[in-house]
Amino acid sequence: MTTKQKWCAFVATGFGSGFWPWGPGTAGAFVATLMWLGLGYFVTEPVLITTTLIAIIVATIAGSWTTDQLEPVWGEDPSRVVIDEMIGVWIPLLVCPQGNYWYALAAFVLFRFFDILKPLGIRSLDRRHGGFWVMADDILAGVYSLVLIAIFRWVIA
Repeated sequence: MTTKQKWCAFVATGFGSGFWPWGPGTAGAFVATLMWLGLGYFVTEPVLITTTLIAIIVATIAGSWTTDQLEPVWGEDPSRVVIDEMIGVWIPLLVCPQGNYWYALAAFVLFRFFDILKPLGIRSLDRRHGGFWVMADDILAGVYSLVLIAIFRWVIA
C-alpha cells in the first residue's frame, strides 16, 4: 500500500477498529459511541451536538473519498471500512441526552439493528456502488434510529 492508501485505511477503518476480526462494523460503532460519550465529559451539550454534526459531515466526505481510494485495493464495500458505521451511530446520538449511557446504548443497538437487517430502503442503498453509497445506507439506518429515539424522548418527556 502507498502512504496515501495507508492514511486512507487509518481513516476509513475508524482508526483501526475495522480490523477487529469479530464484527468490525460493531467495533466501529462502539468506538464512535465511546468517542461521543468521552467528548461529552469535556464540553457543553450545545457544543457536543455541534461537534457531532460537524463530525458527521466531515466523516461522510472523508469516508466517501477514502472508500473510493481503497475499493481498488480491498474490493467493493470492504468490511474493514467502518467510518460509515461511526457516522451512522453519531446520527441518533444527536438527540441523546449528554452523558446518558442508556440513551447511548439505545442509539448503538438501534443503529446496529437497522444496519444489519437493512429494512425500509436501506438495502437498496447498500446495493449501489461507490464510496458515498457505502456511507448512505448507514446514514439512513442512523436517521431511522434517530427518529425512534426522538419519538421515545417526546413520549416520555
